[in-house]
Amino acid sequence: MPVELKVPSVGESITEVQLGDWLKQPGDSVRADEGLVVIETDKVTVELPAPANGVVVKQLKGRGEKALVGEVIGYFEAGAAAASADPAAMPNPKAASPVGGEKIVMPAAARELAQKGFVASDVTATGPGGRLLKEDVQRHASKPAAAAPAAAAPASTPAAKPAQRPAGLREEQAVPMTPMRKRIAERLVQAQHTAAILSTFNEIDMGEVMALRKQFQDRFVERHKTKLGFMSFFVKAAIEALKEFPAVNAEIRGDQIIYRNYYDVGIAVGGGKGLVVPILRNAERMGFAEVELAIAELGKRAQENRLTLDELTGGTFTISNGGIYGSLLSTPILNPPQSGILGLHAIQERPVALNGQVVIRPMMYVALSYDHRLVDGREAVTFLKRIKELVENPTRLLLEV
Repeated sequence: MPVELKVPSVGESITEVQLGDWLKQPGDSVRADEGLVVIETDKVTVELPAPANGVVVKQLKGRGEKALVGEVIGYFEAGAAAASADPAAMPNPKAASPVGGEKIVMPAAARELAQKGFVASDVTATGPGGRLLKEDVQRHASKPAAAAPAAAAPASTPAAKPAQRPAGLREEQAVPMTPMRKRIAERLVQAQHTAAILSTFNEIDMGEVMALRKQFQDRFVERHKTKLGFMSFFVKAAIEALKEFPAVNAEIRGDQIIYRNYYDVGIAVGGGKGLVVPILRNAERMGFAEVELAIAELGKRAQENRLTLDELTGGTFTISNGGIYGSLLSTPILNPPQSGILGLHAIQERPVALNGQVVIRPMMYVALSYDHRLVDGREAVTFLKRIKELVENPTRLLLEV
């Protein structure tokens, strides 16, 4: 008997989600707990797992469509083999059928039709709700009759040529914003409208940290099974600076300032659906290896869209490393309601004056964006200078001096 696939609860305050890609199509055999469909919210992206070994038999909603928590979005046959799946035997709700029986041609399929000279009515649609997919057109084109349409024509009739795309064709494709991208946009605009954001800059000589990493990297990897990166040095340095300047770790709540004696540091990473900021909880209690292991695990799960809502909320300070993408200098935007964000950039060898001599050193520009309603310029500049001092003399991080 078919099992209903329902939208799971993904957060206490979330009542509606948006469907992403179906990872399995009708007729596909799947294993228990294997992902069936991507479910997107404004904060997290999760996969709906298969309830058992079996077959997906029907999809009621497609990519980009919205659904309520608890709503049925498809059917699943537990214990069935792929050959036994019969989508036609399932209920056919109105939402799953195009109006008037017409095919819904997806943009990629339309381009494929134009390239191959076919019309939509000639191709069998297999997508959710009668949608014509690019794969449907390719499958039709691979059939002998479709591949050689002129074979049955009289000898005197010239063979029909596939339609050619006009030279210089200008195309547009409308793609719905994901809930996460919408949320990112809303929060960025919120930060610009509600906070008095200023940025201050400095530069850091990374020579000592690089030498320390080179000296102990092999032993670090052997002992902790992860590499010693730069981020752990900046996390530890930021925590020491936050202890000295608590306003940067605080937030404005109404007409009150909320100071904290704990440090939940957000690390901005590029996820599968956009930039996300997973949190290192109580980062002040973590050693270098714990920071590196946590960042590696969070980064991996961000790429796989497996971060939980709890891992993305409640940070007190953020560090964003644009240097991994080659950024030399930027002004990071606050992650509200936080009052500070540290931006790291690419390490670049530059000539600098050192002890009266011009030398080549590996330098990094750093930026601190802060809420001027709460943090004064003097505090911000001194905060960033403190981070510079600690990173340029990394042994001070170990001695806490």
